[in-house]
Amino acid sequence: MNKEREGIVEIGSKPIVERRATATGLLNLSHHSTQAIQKKTVKKGDVLEASTIAAIQAVKDTPRIVPHCHPIPLEGCKVNWTWEGHSLRCTVEVSAHYKTGIEMEALTGVSAGLLCALDMVKSLEKDDQGQYPGTSISDIVVVEKFKGK
Repeated sequence: MNKEREGIVEIGSKPIVERRATATGLLNLSHHSTQAIQKKTVKKGDVLEASTIAAIQAVKDTPRIVPHCHPIPLEGCKVNWTWEGHSLRCTVEVSAHYKTGIEMEALTGVSAGLLCALDMVKSLEKDDQGQYPGTSISDIVVVEKFKGK
């Protein structure tokens, strides 16, 4: 049985318009990791600085990570970190003028930023059995998507 599958969706006839997308997510951590990040005592370095770079890099590499995404000429990317108790929130806002949405870029940036932060503190998060019982990445969502006319 041969079945034709769609490759990349054809967007050639779509107009170029202003696009913005904002995504956010949480990394739920222990008190120990929270303190280490805030006091900048993590052995691997400044968690927020490294994770910001990871988020920006992931935004730019989204078409290499998510096969059906078009390469988009990005015009801006902002990464913001806030604390909610022992949860670290990453928010990524991406902007461009193009023919297709950029919410996947924002989501990919948030995901990579949170993964980088977790990687940098995972030794602090492990329990006696080498597991991560209280550590999780959660609530990754698109907060806003804007399409100009």
